[in-house]
Amino acid sequence: MVLLLSFQKFISKLGIIMKIKLSNIKKKELRKKAYSLKPFVMIGQQGLTDAVLNEIDVALNAHELIKIRIRGGNKKSRSEQCLKIKQKLDAEIIHQIGFITVLFRSKPDNK
Repeated sequence: MVLLLSFQKFISKLGIIMKIKLSNIKKKELRKKAYSLKPFVMIGQQGLTDAVLNEIDVALNAHELIKIRIRGGNKKSRSEQCLKIKQKLDAEIIHQIGFITVLFRSKPDNK
């Protein structure tokens, strides 16, 4: 475990972003924390625009764990929008039910 942490610090000093998959236990803890949150960003009729992506990025940088509400469209279009957010912003989808999606992205180390 110590070797893994020191390797991650070494990689982060080089400026390489290493994606670590969250365990189910960690996702469960994050789901519990997100229960009381209100949606930070609402995606409306215009869909996923650059302005909406920027707002989600700002919210993830500030809070790490956020809820978003995706209105309109069917289930397939909502899940496609969530996947676009995940890919473009390097965020992890913690939970998705109905119109609500919970996203997590750890804050970058600024040391």
